[in-house]
Amino acid sequence: MMARAQAPDGADEEDRTSPEAIGRRVLRLRTALGLTQRQLAEPAYTAAYISTLEAGRVRPSDKALRFLAERLKVGYEELATGRPAHFATELRLRLTGAQQELATGSAGRAAARYRELLAEAEAHELDAECAAALLGLGSCALETGDVLLAREHFEAAEKRLAQAPLPQRVPAVRGRAITHLLAGELRYAVYLLESAIDGLNASGLHHPDALLLLYTAVIGPYMDLGAPARAAHAAELALALAAQVTDPALVAQMHRQVARTLLAEGRTAEADASLTKAAELYQQLQIRTELANCHWMRGYVHAQNGDLEQAERELRTAREILAERHAALYAAQVEIELADVLRRRGSRQEAGRLLQGLLGERVPDPGAMHVGAAHRLLGMMAEEAGENETAERHYATAMSLLEQAGQAGDLAEICLLLGDLFRREGRADAAMDAYRTGLGHRATPGTTTLGPAPTAPPLG
Repeated sequence: MMARAQAPDGADEEDRTSPEAIGRRVLRLRTALGLTQRQLAEPAYTAAYISTLEAGRVRPSDKALRFLAERLKVGYEELATGRPAHFATELRLRLTGAQQELATGSAGRAAARYRELLAEAEAHELDAECAAALLGLGSCALETGDVLLAREHFEAAEKRLAQAPLPQRVPAVRGRAITHLLAGELRYAVYLLESAIDGLNASGLHHPDALLLLYTAVIGPYMDLGAPARAAHAAELALALAAQVTDPALVAQMHRQVARTLLAEGRTAEADASLTKAAELYQQLQIRTELANCHWMRGYVHAQNGDLEQAERELRTAREILAERHAALYAAQVEIELADVLRRRGSRQEAGRLLQGLLGERVPDPGAMHVGAAHRLLGMMAEEAGENETAERHYATAMSLLEQAGQAGDLAEICLLLGDLFRREGRADAAMDAYRTGLGHRATPGTTTLGPAPTAPPLG
């Protein structure tokens, strides 16, 4: 966590409203105006009172503070707290500007603005504004692919809000969970999100925005863990909550994630409609990265339907937007989907270049899930080229990585690919072992291994 800056008046970690801090401010302001203690005090007070006040030996009343503020030509709030009048309000407006810069402009420029705002918020000990700046920095780091830095920022934001009600801490919890998800730590990501969901629902108060943020975030890891039933239930609850939420970006995010569950159920037309709603909202809000993610998901939908030409078009659009924004991590994930489409369309050389680029140094830490997916595709292409030994090596690497991430569904598929490879080579025992391993993963639905489902909210 970043250290707090020293407060004005030399008050390092000191209460700004203490008699000592107020006394120092009065002394500094009086000296700057060239007033004597008597000139400042009269006619309402005495020079001795001002001397005692400046020494921090007396706490001035509100009446005295208002009198002195007028004589010192500052606002009451600035004299009482050390913060200029309306400073927090203006800082929040500038934080909104930085958020807009992240959505529509450059993550690098947004991060620079957030760092500047964080320093100001720290100097004035505004914890809520510090947390907002840290959340922004976390989002910038996610966009540029620095997952560990993003996690540090989200953890620091959560600590800043340690004494705040849970609904205010939810964005930081959700951000931290996303970093664990991207790092392949699916179960821990689910644990963080479900714990927060239970905490909100156990409070007896209804917090639609916070709950929608959490239910939307948990759909992805549920799907990756092979728990589609739980993902579908989270999607149903998210859809029910959406009517009570006014933030269009949050609603768009919900539609994009709900599309995953609809697709898993074979409801491709509804999935495409959900993605269309999300894309329209992101287009209106000019949130480019999320718009790219909608193109990415639509590409996946078209690929599942066998429309590979349209799938390639959508995925290339997503990749182009993300490359423009220097969103290396998300662009790499899109390239895995694009490589699969290119492989199926016969463009194996380009597919191979994309995947080898992902495994190189272009993306610092793409995460176990995505590296595993790349090895799976490289194995399939090697097998199609008759290079069975290379294919087996890629499949084994993919299995190891996906076991580390706990991706049950993809593990089962790789076991099937490996079993089929062994069977064609006449290695019956090895094939049976691979098939049994795959069945074991298929037999683990996720709902039992994840523990009890979180309490549902009172939707009325």
